[in-house]
Amino acid sequence: MSKDGFWDNPDQQRKILKERAVLLETVERFERLSGELEDVVILLDMALEEEDHQELAEIFQKLETIEAEISAQEFQRMLGGDDDRLGAIVSINAGAGGTEAQDWTEMLLRMYLRWTEKRNFKNQIIDIQPGEEAGIKSVTFTASGNYAYGLFRAEKGIHRLVRISPFDASGRRHTSFAAVFVYPQVEDEIVIDLKPADLKVDTYRASGAGGQHVNKTDSAVRITHLPTGIVVQCQNEKSQHRNREMAMKVLRSRLYEREQQLKSEKLQEIHDSLEDIAWGSQIRSYVLHPYRLVKDHRTQVEKGNVDAVLDGDLDELIEAYLLQEGSEKSQ
Repeated sequence: MSKDGFWDNPDQQRKILKERAVLLETVERFERLSGELEDVVILLDMALEEEDHQELAEIFQKLETIEAEISAQEFQRMLGGDDDRLGAIVSINAGAGGTEAQDWTEMLLRMYLRWTEKRNFKNQIIDIQPGEEAGIKSVTFTASGNYAYGLFRAEKGIHRLVRISPFDASGRRHTSFAAVFVYPQVEDEIVIDLKPADLKVDTYRASGAGGQHVNKTDSAVRITHLPTGIVVQCQNEKSQHRNREMAMKVLRSRLYEREQQLKSEKLQEIHDSLEDIAWGSQIRSYVLHPYRLVKDHRTQVEKGNVDAVLDGDLDELIEAYLLQEGSEKSQ
């Protein structure tokens, strides 16, 4: 920042100041906790010497608070990936189960939107394909906030629901599946080379509840990246220009993640895996009948309060996965 010409470059200025703010917050938090711990040690020695039981109780309470904050910092340390601090683009697709799976997809969308609100992330639905009878075939939304992608990537995979179907007159138990895909929101300073000749842009009339512009003009936009076959679309903005802008943002993020996977030699054919949204491939099961339990099959963490989980209480499940992942990487 002290170099000549730093303040003459707004793009560089914005990037460096943002990075500085993140680093400064980390350092200040560490120094504050270190200072508080030193103070507690001094007070503890004095309380023991004077046999002040009331002071000891207050010290132990303070230690519990410090311990909880250190645990939170330990978890934050697990979010050290290059893209973890970015926002997230989340897509949910219905799998095996027909109307049941489409209803399950809508339930997952509600769960994630509730969770993002609790985390104070901003969310925006950018594309949604309603089901024929009920629910949603697929939906894509953004979650903007610090470490949104780092947290959301714990949700990537197949989610399984077991319940008595509200769509079955016989009241039989049904199993439904939905797939969750998560991509980092590519920031402006990350350059993705997009050639106009590589893009096929289609416009069409948006589907949905309607409004002043919806269903009256070809405002929805679908962009196909011909070299990779990646298709993105956006229909929730009022103007074609805004829909195109959002679709390009999603495309850049998809291409960025693809490049990152290629570099690490772990490229996965994401959309080919849609055929596997079925038995034996789930990362988590949500059972509403014959008993009530949410179980993450990667960490073996179980939650008996299914309603709370479906209402956005995901922190314990997400943190357990990320801590396990961090532990495995450090070994």
